[in-house]
Amino acid sequence: MVYNIFIPLCLHSEVLKLSLKIFSLTVAIVLLYNSCKKKNNNDSVPLTTVDITINTSLPSYIALHTVGNYLYVTGGVRGLLVYRKTTTDFMAYDRNCTYQSSQPCATVIVDATHIIATDTCCHSKFSIYDGSVTQGPAVSPLKAYQTSFDGTYLHIFN
Repeated sequence: MVYNIFIPLCLHSEVLKLSLKIFSLTVAIVLLYNSCKKKNNNDSVPLTTVDITINTSLPSYIALHTVGNYLYVTGGVRGLLVYRKTTTDFMAYDRNCTYQSSQPCATVIVDATHIIATDTCCHSKFSIYDGSVTQGPAVSPLKAYQTSFDGTYLHIFN
């Protein structure tokens, strides 16, 4: 026995309309979700090889003899910020801001407090103690390089 199922044309039209509404609603939700996502304006700091050894006993590096002092050193992408954290620990950061890092002015400088580095473009602020963001728009910390210190020679590398 064969059954002939006949779907009235008007019912077929209603199914199409419902399918179109569901499709349209799905597209609207996807577009709304994507438009509400937080925009990531961060560029990553370009990769560069860093392998620098500093003789801290030289007069040009005398600032690094005191805990809490810092010095700008050539290297990295836009120069390095070297900070003496303790008598045996140093921090070394690339001076390239992590927010829109490709901008020509995206370079941090240490302000008068001697604990905050401020970007000259977007005005993001970073702690030179650990490189963390203290004020946006940057969300990523300064790019840090590894350091080792033997009492005289400071090795900065990645």
